[in-house]
This record gives sequence, C-alpha cells and structure tokens, in this order.
Amino acid sequence: MREIRVGLIGFGTVGSGTAEVLRMQATRLRRKTGADIRLVRVADLNLTKLPREHAGVELTRDAEQVLTAPDLDIVVELIGGIEPAKTFILQAIAQGKHVVTANKALISQHGREIFTAAATKNVEVGFEASVGGGIPVIKALKEGLVANRIESIVGIMNGTSNYILNRMTDEGLDFATVLKDAQAHGYAEADPRYDIEGIDAAHKLVILMSIAYGAHVRLDQVSTEGISQIEPIDIEFAREFGYRIKLLAISRNHGDSYEARVHPTMISNQELLANIGGAFNAIRFTGDTVGDVLLYGQGAGKMPTGSAVVSDIVDIARNIINGAVNRVPSLGYRSENLREVEITPLDRLRCPYYFRVTVQNKPGVLAVITGILGKHGISIQSVLQQGRDKQGVVPVMMRVYEAREDAVRAALAKIDALDVCAAPTVKIRMITS
Repeated sequence: MREIRVGLIGFGTVGSGTAEVLRMQATRLRRKTGADIRLVRVADLNLTKLPREHAGVELTRDAEQVLTAPDLDIVVELIGGIEPAKTFILQAIAQGKHVVTANKALISQHGREIFTAAATKNVEVGFEASVGGGIPVIKALKEGLVANRIESIVGIMNGTSNYILNRMTDEGLDFATVLKDAQAHGYAEADPRYDIEGIDAAHKLVILMSIAYGAHVRLDQVSTEGISQIEPIDIEFAREFGYRIKLLAISRNHGDSYEARVHPTMISNQELLANIGGAFNAIRFTGDTVGDVLLYGQGAGKMPTGSAVVSDIVDIARNIINGAVNRVPSLGYRSENLREVEITPLDRLRCPYYFRVTVQNKPGVLAVITGILGKHGISIQSVLQQGRDKQGVVPVMMRVYEAREDAVRAALAKIDALDVCAAPTVKIRMITS
C-alpha cells in the first residue's frame, strides 16, 4: 500500500485538530484512498513533547527539518500570519513538496505568487480551511459549481462578529459588553480588530471572488466596515421592521465589473442568512444555472477546521496516487485564463439605507434634515423618533428608499456638520435578496 507522508508546521489549535483527525480517521481514509496517510513530523517552537496519542510522530523545533526532509510528500502550514509562513510555503514548494494551509491572510494577499510558484514546480496548494472552517466551500465553488457563471456571493464569513451581533440581538446587550464576554470565553481574540472591523471576512471574500470569477482580486479592492458602531437601538429598529443586522461579505457580478464589500447589513428575517445563529458561518452562491446554493456550518474551531485541512491532504494524496497532480487548478481556472478585473466603486452602489441621526430636540430640526436628503435625491420611507435624554439629545431613525452611495455620503456629511447634530450619523445598508 502506498504511503503518503505528511509534515506539519504549527501544532496549535488547528494543527492539533488536524493531527487528531488524521489519527482518528486513519482506517476510514485508508479504505477511501487506498493509501496510508501518515503524519510523521511536527515542527513547533512551543512544544517539548507531543500528546501521548501521537507518540510515533517526530517533534522538532526547527521548521527546516520539515521543509527540506526528502521523505515528506505534503507540508501543512498552520502557524498563520504572513511571515514566516510565506517563506516556509515557498521553500516547501521549491523543494517539490505539495502544500496545505489554512492561512486566509496569506492566500488573499500573496496567493498569486504562491500559486505561480506551485505551477512552476508542478505541485499543489490546498487551502480549503482558509474560508469557512469546516464548510467545504472552496471545493463546492471550484468543482461543484464549475458549470455556473457565479452571479453573486453573499455570506456571514466571520463567526466572532456573528456571535456578537446575535447576543446583542437576542439579549439586548451593548457591543462593548458582548465583546468583553466573547474575549473571556475565547470567541474573540485579545486584539479583535480583524474580526469586528471586517478584515477577516474581507480576506475570505478575496479568495472566493478569485475562484468564482477567475480573477486577480486584491485585498485593498474590498470596501470594509466593521460592527463596533452598532448599538442596541439599531438592532431594535431593525427588529421592528422585520430585519436583523449581520456583518455580510458581498460580491455581485455585473459582467464588466464586480462588487467587493464587507459591512453591517440589515437583512430581512425571511432570508435564511438572517437566521444564522451563534458563531456559525453561512455562504450563499448564486449561479446562472443552479440558482441559490447555501453552505452552512462551523466556520472555525479545532476539529471542524482540522477536517477541512485533512480534506486537502486527502485530495492531494489521491492525485499523487493516480498521477493526476493539478487535475484541478488552484483557483479553478487555468493560469493563462486568469485575468485582471474592475471592482465596482462603492460610490456607485445603489441600495436602501437605515440612518440613525443624533440631534438636539428642537423644533424644525427634522425639516432641515429631510430637506438635505431631498436635495440629494434621497426619499424617506419611514421615520421613528425615540424619547429625549437628559441632555436634550434624541436619536432619529430613518429608513430611506434605494439611493446611490455617493449621494448618501454627501448628504450625511452636510447633516453631521449641522450645529444641532450631536454625533456622527450611523449608516447601515439594507439588502432584501
């Protein structure tokens, strides 16, 4: 029986989960592949020994012993970050080794260089775990939906932000309270910026867009906003009108250009995405032949993400055994057919909006605000004013019909400059499908 030998760099949460999945499922994987897929070497700076169940695996503190080992077929990088992960992956490729990674930041920013190097050496790069944790979203997009022109990608791609928004919605808590609790329970990092400011979701959107459209998409082309400005009053207003607030990653295919944006969004309760709870992820693809496809599951975690890493290991093992390396290109398109694309400027976006304007409670203020909106072609659908607080300042919630982003920005800049305006206006885009 053919033996496929695996080396692992990084034995943290995902690394240990990967090792556990390989151990637990060894017999099943052997039956499915006809190969003995073995983890033989681990490199980690922080370990002095591996858990007892991995007693047969060699441990080293030197990644070079994995990268340059002539007896390894696949190197798995699970340390995260840009460096030294990028250097390790490129070195493994240069040594003729196949690579598996869960590193979304690296793939989204340096994937082009990595995939080009891999094609030159005729080795594979698996990155299923970089988007959606245990959800097989990349395989579905590259292979299951290969016969489709992808019309749109809409998804909850960050479990931490989803957890925070759900607790704010269900328990009426404020953002700071939920964030602190999420950090205490390990749902959020000590520095949660990548999660709550939408950066993590933007990394994932870049990867999915590159596969969906056969395009070179850059992280700096994604318009990104976070959830830290959301308050319970916004969530209550959304609920009253049959909406929930989610941090969504959105791309739409306009043929000659593509939307690329991550931001808080009010979405109808009738939509499946609105009802994704906890720290789960869900991603909806719309294809021109298949229609809507929704993939849902655990977007992070030791075992779910380990499952995705092992799926890449198995795919590569099968290709090695059957002499079919690079049967499916890294991004689903042959490299010569990848292209540069135009990203639709956010200023050209048209959608309905929610505004929360904080103003002094004086006669005529609302008339001034509606006048400014009218001059910018923005029509009001509904207005709700809450009770006055001790300082005589009141929040006014407005729901407006579809408007263009640049007109909205210009109008809100004038509103926020008014003497009666006590705080910057909160703006949340709305989506109905």
